Amino acid sequence: MSTTKNAALCRRNRRLARQKWGLEPNHPLLPALKSLTEDFVLSVSANDVILLQNSWFITHAGLLRIAKRNRCSGMRVQFVPELSDTAAHRFAFESTVFKSKTCQGFVGFGDADPSNVSFLVHGAEMRVAETRAVNRALRKAYGIGICSIEEVGSFGEPAPTSREPKKLPPHPVNGNYGGPKVRDRLCQLIRQHQLDANLVKSYAVDFCGAKTLRDATREQVEGFVAHLADWAEKDRNALLCQLNSYPASQEGAA
Repeated sequence: MSTTKNAALCRRNRRLARQKWGLEPNHPLLPALKSLTEDFVLSVSANDVILLQNSWFITHAGLLRIAKRNRCSGMRVQFVPELSDTAAHRFAFESTVFKSKTCQGFVGFGDADPSNVSFLVHGAEMRVAETRAVNRALRKAYGIGICSIEEVGSFGEPAPTSREPKKLPPHPVNGNYGGPKVRDRLCQLIRQHQLDANLVKSYAVDFCGAKTLRDATREQVEGFVAHLADWAEKDRNALLCQLNSYPASQEGAA
């Protein structure tokens, strides 16, 4: 990347980071972001890097872009049965990244089980473990010292009181997302914590286990709003990380 483009990306990342995470102009994390941008050409707008609990983390997408930009020759991923227990949903993988056709490979291991992944991906531990293995191998291959967000598990995430809502008689919300008071509270939270309404809606659908938000019961939506308020208050950065895991192209607003 040319020096001019690199400088432009640094300025853009700085501006977006201040807007997205509320960093002051002299915040010590901004020089660190500048170094990451110069060294690895990471883009905040492309979600290559995320701020969580006062630390920068690279994403799986960012790592793949670095590999593509550096003409990575390929990678091999293997299941490690001796370190796994499928009955307990514990999985381990070994990944090898080859930077060139003559490269002997950079190896990384990844594991996942219900105790070290977000409750939102329980049941998908195998895929999480594979992603973690690939991320570690890519970080070794390209000398990336910061951890990837997929490797850190669920730290900073408040434990849910219950993923499954109480089985009460369904009350159709008729597109009102739980009624005026619940909707107003949700909109207030979005404004107060400067959240992306479309991403919040996607998260709400996932949280309620419904096909659309209109299919959710009032009790489910009320539970989501309470969960969102608690998480936003305790750790907004962790919440933003969760929201950013959803596609940004969803239509409609919460």
